[in-house]
Amino acid sequence: MTALAPETRLPVSQRKIRHPFELDPTMCFYSPQANLDALKHPRVAAWLEFITTGWTPPVVPGATTRLALLLPCTKYKPYVTSREHRGINAALLADGWRPVNREPLPPGLSAILEPEESEDLLQVGPLQRDGVVLDRFVISEPLALVPYPESMYHAGAQSPATSYDDPGLFESRGTSVSPERSDCSARMAADGSWRWGPAEREAYVAMHNAMSSHLVTALGRLAPDYAAITAWVSPGLTHRSFLADAALRADEGLPTTRKGSAGVLRLRGVLDALPGAVQVLPTRDQISAAQDALSQRLAATGRPSGTGSVRSVFARGDGHDTPLGLPELLEHLLAALNQAATNA
Repeated sequence: MTALAPETRLPVSQRKIRHPFELDPTMCFYSPQANLDALKHPRVAAWLEFITTGWTPPVVPGATTRLALLLPCTKYKPYVTSREHRGINAALLADGWRPVNREPLPPGLSAILEPEESEDLLQVGPLQRDGVVLDRFVISEPLALVPYPESMYHAGAQSPATSYDDPGLFESRGTSVSPERSDCSARMAADGSWRWGPAEREAYVAMHNAMSSHLVTALGRLAPDYAAITAWVSPGLTHRSFLADAALRADEGLPTTRKGSAGVLRLRGVLDALPGAVQVLPTRDQISAAQDALSQRLAATGRPSGTGSVRSVFARGDGHDTPLGLPELLEHLLAALNQAATNA
């Protein structure tokens, strides 16, 4: 239990925040119950008010069309420093998207880049190509939605989006619990991992649906500004569940309910309230096609290309931490954005 005490976890959380930014130790949320408490945290509450009522896309002179791209939050902050986001943004740059304005980077942040990587990977403003503007956002718990331009600095200070650590909704990790809390119902298994109890499951549903509700409000308000909103989120993970409606849950086998202390509780997603508002990618067919293409690349370069090897490399994104940064899969994202720009 000592290993999971908040004060014991703090050094690990601190290492997830890249210099020159610093962790806010009051913004570490290690369990579903802590996530629910986060909704009352002053910085989180102020942010949710800001994103649901205040933020508007920055003006880009000469823009004819705007597209929105929703990306998952990442272990490391700022989000753009993660290998996953660098892989995604590298693909966008290679496809002709360019920063509208190049702002000075925070001191020392570019040290995270490999020698061959462009500093444009760390630009958080809008991207533009042929009169079309692409605004990038991050789906986050507990912040719901983070516009890229607000992900490092907000209101003249370090952004809440670069100040928090929230591994508290990942049940499969076996550590997303708070044993020190009086409302903890989790139990330790024989292998030392923890299993959620009814209190964790109930808090998970409450937090899940709160995030979905804030996303509905924010995206519903912003939707008129965009010709299309595309989400690039991993199947099976919480960010996708925040978006999923009943049809997507049925198609992908996502949970529809969880059993909490008060009985069976339903999970709700953005598309339940805003049908068709967001295109959720990648699809299962796109994943299958990407795995086939990856197998061919591995074989062509002399690397093991059997089924197990492909699955392993795919799961890690071949150096990008997740499949979302894999070049073979990103081809489908680029195609979707190009089609959206053409249709606008």
